[in-house]
Amino acid sequence: MKDKSKKILALLVERYPDLKQFRRKVIDQAAIDCGYNYTACTELIGDSFKVQRGLYDYSSILLDANAPVAASTAAAPTVMKLAAPVTSILNTDTYVPTVESTYVRWGEFADIASIIKSRAFYPVYIAGLSGNGKTMMVEQACAYAEREYVRVQISPETDEDDLIGGFRLLNGETVFAKGPVVKAMERGAILLIDEIDRSTNKIMCLQGVLEGKPIMIKKTGEVIRPAKGFNVIATANTKGKGSDDGRFVSATVIDEAFLERFVCTIEQTYPPLATERKIVVKHMEKYNKVDEDFAEKLVTWSEVIRKTFADGGVDELISTRRLCHIAHTFSIFDDRLKAINMCISRFDEDTKLAFSDLYSKIDASVNAKSSEVPPLEDPSKVPF
Repeated sequence: MKDKSKKILALLVERYPDLKQFRRKVIDQAAIDCGYNYTACTELIGDSFKVQRGLYDYSSILLDANAPVAASTAAAPTVMKLAAPVTSILNTDTYVPTVESTYVRWGEFADIASIIKSRAFYPVYIAGLSGNGKTMMVEQACAYAEREYVRVQISPETDEDDLIGGFRLLNGETVFAKGPVVKAMERGAILLIDEIDRSTNKIMCLQGVLEGKPIMIKKTGEVIRPAKGFNVIATANTKGKGSDDGRFVSATVIDEAFLERFVCTIEQTYPPLATERKIVVKHMEKYNKVDEDFAEKLVTWSEVIRKTFADGGVDELISTRRLCHIAHTFSIFDDRLKAINMCISRFDEDTKLAFSDLYSKIDASVNAKSSEVPPLEDPSKVPF
């Protein structure tokens, strides 16, 4: 083994005496601390040591009597150890989302894409009603820009351990598993905090993160510095002031000091009629069941419902996501009214009947009999 590899390995053993497997980022850092650059790690990251992507096992050479298990080098800096050494691991890697063929770029997509492509630290808060494409917009902007992306789903139980990381038992050893926030910071990735208004005050641990400055992991003392390109984007149904109309009962009031750390707020509405028609047709293409007349009538139907909702005539509305669900259901049952009725059954009976009746008035071709389930006793009508 080359001298450089021995020195790097010696430093790894000195820092992590109980570990035999190491992440690529840890190996690269050891090389830098030894006075080399990452190219010095070539021998240590060969296929003979590779366990999986980004993880390398040196058990075979550390068990060798000639391996530099107890070696110490002048190039290696003095490392202060805790009384009980604690190592940290990174559970999973970030990823670049796949470009979705059904996605139609519209609305605020261009602005979000510009922010992501700039690689600037520019925290953004996106607010809008459910099912209008907030999360998909961020994901697809990352896909088109080929940027790494981490999505964190927030719930009332989400706390610092879920976001920053916590102790885990791995192969009989207690290690600190870095959370998705730290992962995104180290990789210079886009951190998407989804449904941030479902959180409690436990997310206040992110205040420093939203300033774009280094943070210290309190449980290990490790300082994490955000890599170039790291940014935070949050989505929510409200602007962090709660939901007065009761539509989003789980939405909480977010601390004003926390909200102030977002540079801007973007309000996402439902797409205009022509755009929504394109979205529905794209989903029909995805499921190999294109009916442009049905798509036209669906978006007309949803638009009437939304206008009635805005005027206070109904308490529910049809989201873009719901229209896509109807297109999917239609591809299976080949029945317009049945597809609609199945996808609006989550509403109360009065609302369901009103929505179904409205569609029947818009589309004269539908027939109530078409939504009946064929009797199982007739073998010719059973689809298998």
